[in-house]
Amino acid sequence: MQKAISVSVNGVSHQHDVEPRLLLVHYLRDVLGLTGTHIGCETSLCGACTILLDGQAVKSCTMLAVQADGAEVTTIEGLVKDGKLHPMQEGFWERHGLQCGYCTPGMIIAATQIIDRNANPSREEIRHGLEGNLCRCTGYQHIVEAVEYAAKKRSA
Repeated sequence: MQKAISVSVNGVSHQHDVEPRLLLVHYLRDVLGLTGTHIGCETSLCGACTILLDGQAVKSCTMLAVQADGAEVTTIEGLVKDGKLHPMQEGFWERHGLQCGYCTPGMIIAATQIIDRNANPSREEIRHGLEGNLCRCTGYQHIVEAVEYAAKKRSA
């Protein structure tokens, strides 16, 4: 039995009938074609699937699409405005906050929430805020520097 949902994703309204068991990450990738949200562990441990749901960072691999009914979702694709990178995306580019790039979309979304909550986070606060997102490549130092870059750029 399908369930009708209505969700705004990156500022665009969508209505679909979905299986009640469909994960939000699969709705974003398979139904909407937004493949920037990655599927990693499917157990909420890695954070590659992190999106913003009504402004809160959540892991879309452990949330059902029907739970997003009526919500505003922002994916990595939605951070770009008028063809211009979000300061966090720019920070990851400028400070080499990625290597393989698999964790990057979820990491950027989680990091965006950090500076949304605190315009000038300490390194300790950045590291704490990213604890739910795993990277197997970078060693995190460049990621922390990317967040610092974005925080400074936004406050300038």
